[in-house]
Amino acid sequence: MSGRHARLVLSLVGEPGDPRLTGLVSELGPDAVLAALRARCDDGDLGAALAERLRAARPDDALAAAARRGIRFVVPGDEEWPVTAADLASVPPLHERGGSPVGLWLRGPLRLDEALADAVAVVGSRSATTYGAAVAGEIGATLAGAGRTVVSGAAFGIDQAAHRGALAARGPTVAVLACGVDRAYPLAHAALLDYIAEVGLVISEAAPGFAPTRIRFLARNRLIAALTRGTVVVEAAVRSGALNTANWAASLSRTLMGVPGPVTSAPSQGVHQMIRARGALLVTDGRDVLEATSQAGEFAMDRPLGAIDARDCLTPEQRQVLDAVPVRQGVEAGRIARTAGIAAGQTLAALKALKSLGLVEYGNRRWRLAAAPSRLPGTDAGGS
Repeated sequence: MSGRHARLVLSLVGEPGDPRLTGLVSELGPDAVLAALRARCDDGDLGAALAERLRAARPDDALAAAARRGIRFVVPGDEEWPVTAADLASVPPLHERGGSPVGLWLRGPLRLDEALADAVAVVGSRSATTYGAAVAGEIGATLAGAGRTVVSGAAFGIDQAAHRGALAARGPTVAVLACGVDRAYPLAHAALLDYIAEVGLVISEAAPGFAPTRIRFLARNRLIAALTRGTVVVEAAVRSGALNTANWAASLSRTLMGVPGPVTSAPSQGVHQMIRARGALLVTDGRDVLEATSQAGEFAMDRPLGAIDARDCLTPEQRQVLDAVPVRQGVEAGRIARTAGIAAGQTLAALKALKSLGLVEYGNRRWRLAAAPSRLPGTDAGGS
């Protein structure tokens, strides 16, 4: 019996993310675990449901049926197996789920390890606000446009917006499901999942035919966190399932990011708490996410600044003189010198410099502020 065959059987009969199963496989190997389960099944010392699954399992038939639908099964040791999945073996289970998966079912043309090499997860509330959906879509599009793979769970709300943003930018996206990759959940996203399977990847730890359940969603969340270099939570209430993904990301030492919302918005309260208590990075758009998840300097951003005008380049003495120039009624240079507390010669030199910058006007031997402030040539409102 090969390890691949044993992992296939265990995938068909076990629950995704069951820490008892994943832990034993990591410790003893899949062949030994399956042999032990079959021995207990024959002795009647195994749970009825699991024993029934073991007796009914037809791994070769299941694999052939999956292949006919364009579905493949990958395991550790395969060329496209993502090395980051192994990190789950060293993290204690969270909320009853944990451990490195025994295998993964894939539907789509992309090679899994290459698709996940620079992947970022974008997750959040199913009941997203217009604001949240717009931000998630922009983040997805920006990441995909930079060649990053956008990973999410294909749920309503934030997940859907992130996937669609990536697809709109013609970039890679991966949907991680809590059911078999041959099923559409939610059903309304059947067309979306079919399209992702055409151009990206749909993956699941659950075997084909498995239905989505609460514990399978929890198992799915750990995969989203483990298979990516960082997780962005766009909107999440205080009891949102997206925070479970965030907890996994933090436990796995992945970059954890949160998009703030209005302080009065319930759908953002979980994100705010995550930023405050868990030290998640505050991000506001895709460029922030790129900077946070890239190598140092690869996507360094210019800090947003106001318009750069001539005042920003003044010397302290020139600023002092400018502050002494009246707004409406012009005055002579000597009076400005006395107000500024600067010698007359220095004041006059400063006034001439200010005039060349368009900050003051001169007429009838009098000086006053220019009607409109000047901006330096070649600058704009986004200058840096």
